[in-house]
Amino acid sequence: MPKKTDTRERVLRTAAVLFRTQGYHATGLNQVLAEGGAPKGSLYFHFPGGKEQLAVESLRLSAAEFQAELRAAGSIEAALEALAQLLVASDFREGCPIATVALDVVNENDQIRQACAEAYAGWTDLIMEFLTRQRVPGAADLATVVLAAIEGALLLARTRRDLTPLRQVAAHIQTLLPKE
Repeated sequence: MPKKTDTRERVLRTAAVLFRTQGYHATGLNQVLAEGGAPKGSLYFHFPGGKEQLAVESLRLSAAEFQAELRAAGSIEAALEALAQLLVASDFREGCPIATVALDVVNENDQIRQACAEAYAGWTDLIMEFLTRQRVPGAADLATVVLAAIEGALLLARTRRDLTPLRQVAAHIQTLLPKE
C-alpha cells in the first residue's frame, strides 16, 4: 500500500491562500507547488483537471471554512469584528476568500463562477439564519443586502488599508433591521 501524504491538502491550502490574495490569473501553478512544497508531478496526479479543478476545490474549502468562522462568531456584528481582525492580521492582504477570484474570472469560467455563487449562497443563508433568529421580517431579502454591505466594506477596507468601512457597516447594520 502506498504511503499516504498530505501533499494534496498542502497544495489545496496553498492555492486557497494564493487565489485569495492574488486572484486566479496572477497565481501560477509553479508558485502553488513551490510554496506548497510539492513535487511538480503531484499537481496533475491530485488535480487532473489542472488549475481549474484546483481553483474550484480551493474556493469550496475556503468558503466552507469562512462560513464556519462566521457561524462561530454568532452574530453579524461579531462576524464583522472577526473580519476586521483577519484584515489586520494579514496586513490587509486577506479579505473575502472568494471575491478576488470572482472578480478575476467569473465571466470566463462557469465552474469557477458556480463555486463562487455557491459560496455566496451559503453565506447569504447563514446571514438569513442570524436575522431569522432575531425575528427580522424579510430576512431572505435583507440577507442579500447585508452580505453586499459586508463585501463592499471588505473591499473598501482592503483598498484603503483602513478598518473604517467595516466599522461603519457594523455601526449601521442595526438601522437596516426593523424595530421590534
